Amino acid sequence: MHQSFVTTTRGLRRETPPMRLFEKAKRFGIWNPSEIDFSQDVEDWKRLTPDEKDVILRLTTLFQAGEEAVTLDLLPLIQVIAQEGRVEEELYLTTFLWEEAKHTDFFCRFLEEVTGEVRDLSHYHTDNYRYLFYKTLPEALQRLTHDSSPEAQVRASATYNMVVEGMLAETGYHAYFTALERNNLLPGQRKGVAYLKQDESRHIAYGVFLLSRLIADNDTLWVVFEETMNTLVMPALGIINEAFSHYDVIPFGLVEDDFVNYAMGQFQKRLARIEKARGASIEDIYQITKNAIDEDDA
Repeated sequence: MHQSFVTTTRGLRRETPPMRLFEKAKRFGIWNPSEIDFSQDVEDWKRLTPDEKDVILRLTTLFQAGEEAVTLDLLPLIQVIAQEGRVEEELYLTTFLWEEAKHTDFFCRFLEEVTGEVRDLSHYHTDNYRYLFYKTLPEALQRLTHDSSPEAQVRASATYNMVVEGMLAETGYHAYFTALERNNLLPGQRKGVAYLKQDESRHIAYGVFLLSRLIADNDTLWVVFEETMNTLVMPALGIINEAFSHYDVIPFGLVEDDFVNYAMGQFQKRLARIEKARGASIEDIYQITKNAIDEDDA
């Protein structure tokens, strides 16, 4: 039972990182997948070679299932934060589920209306992909339904925010823009992916905040975080390797090593960022995260 309510006792702490992110979500997250204009994309698609179509289908299918996965699996994290009474964080987290649902909607529109692909595309899901998205991600997030411990929260956020979003999604955006902007193709797809990137940059910022808050409060959780990241880095890189292995000549002039190196750079950046929480005070974490959020224009 509730004993009191934050908004009628102390009020909302609007300067906290989650509330800063909530403000940004209200400003930048209001876009409608149904309003993306795919008319030029349909014409561009007709002119692509079979291998070019295949690499875009492969990338889109990996995103599509990934977005659906997090939409299905995210709720336990929101519930845990709500149960802890962290109302500012929960206010921001309400945008997560809505945004992941929109991302699922967006990629599905592209597949149906531009590529015309309504068949089973799960053959694009390789062994490493299945390990991460079919097994590890749902296990980490669903565990929170019966284990709300800080250790479980660290594993869930590291898997979702730092690996799935911080490594793989960021590398996927890099692949989309490298292939499509270089060749001035699929403007509707590029526009939607740019919106997604903005949304997920906020998601990652919250993940950095959550992990930093937890580790600052209990330094032993750094070992849990580091172990989770190190366990998942090879399957994440394996997804990239498997995606490129299907082409004798990779379409759009893409170079596999560029994306492997980019993903590893994202991995190292996440580790270094979270490590700053070790020995820091909660006040330090709030200030560092607020500064990073304010510097990001999305």
